Amino acid sequence: MKTYVVKVAVIGCGRIAGHHCRSIVATEGVELLAVCDLVQDKASAYSKEFNVPFFDNYREMFRALPEINAVAIVTPSGMHYEHATEILERYGKNIIVEKPTFMRPSQADSAYRLAEKLRLNIFPVFQNRYNRAVQRVRKALQEGELGEIRIASVRVRWCRQQRYYELSPWRGTYAQDGGALTNQGIHHIDLLRYLVGDVKRVNATMKTLGANIEVEDSVVATMEFDRQTIGVLEVTTAARPLDFEASVSLVCEKGLAQIGGIAANELQIFTPDQSACGDWSEDFSGSVYGNGHQEMYKDIAAFFRDSMPYPVERNDCLNTIRFLHAFYCSDETGSRIEVDNAIESARLGRPDETLANLYRTPE
Repeated sequence: MKTYVVKVAVIGCGRIAGHHCRSIVATEGVELLAVCDLVQDKASAYSKEFNVPFFDNYREMFRALPEINAVAIVTPSGMHYEHATEILERYGKNIIVEKPTFMRPSQADSAYRLAEKLRLNIFPVFQNRYNRAVQRVRKALQEGELGEIRIASVRVRWCRQQRYYELSPWRGTYAQDGGALTNQGIHHIDLLRYLVGDVKRVNATMKTLGANIEVEDSVVATMEFDRQTIGVLEVTTAARPLDFEASVSLVCEKGLAQIGGIAANELQIFTPDQSACGDWSEDFSGSVYGNGHQEMYKDIAAFFRDSMPYPVERNDCLNTIRFLHAFYCSDETGSRIEVDNAIESARLGRPDETLANLYRTPE
């Protein structure tokens, strides 16, 4: 067995960064070396909690701690590509990238090609795939327990008030964030691909109904998958006054499976064996992020220690981002969109240098 310690630095110290830190320190073979944020107070808070040094400049961090061999990029979504490519090319570090990994398929393709050239690795974060409810349904589909999928549906009915978008300038922008689908719904559309398979066509309508932002806070869509499966999607953050539902349900040849809860953590309906619902559900009341990040770090440790494949490989990541862009392209053109390698929205992830400069580290 190889001896290899994944020595991680976390850049970007928002709320989910703390969950990364807790997952890292709880995982054998993974060590937290440092945290970094442009806002010193944010980095300092995690520094004190986890007893590691903090920095407000990641370039200084790499000079001070050259033993870092992996970096968790938890910065605003629109900065992921810029941060990832610099860290890969200039500092030679493996990267762990929070959802939605990259804002544009072309960025994802470019980053993966660069990593391959440099013999480095990209580890996308889609933690809900690890949820027990998701794993039970996936097993049932793989083993034929549910039969063929006929209709797949997603319903996300969440509440994000105007004050949520006013927390930071990047929120609610096409350049740095994306709307309800990119920020909140990304996990559920990734689960559609994970459970059902790749999508052929999307027909979507997007609206901004509950907040003063440039991006969508509501989307409805129909989908056609590669197999004889059709689907419907409803994602909104305009529900009031609180979060109501986030579910993925599958109407299948031999029964019905529905996953719900605050983060796809409850097996709510499973007609092959309804008694399994309790055993395959998890309590996420302590953290909406659940337990998947720690399982992800275990997989990263196994990748280096045992040469085990990381479960989200290049095309898997790319196809989820292409699927995401198909919704935006459909809304932009007012037509049904074929999901293929060329698909890319004109809006999502478009450049905004003024906004990006707020999140760039000075040389």
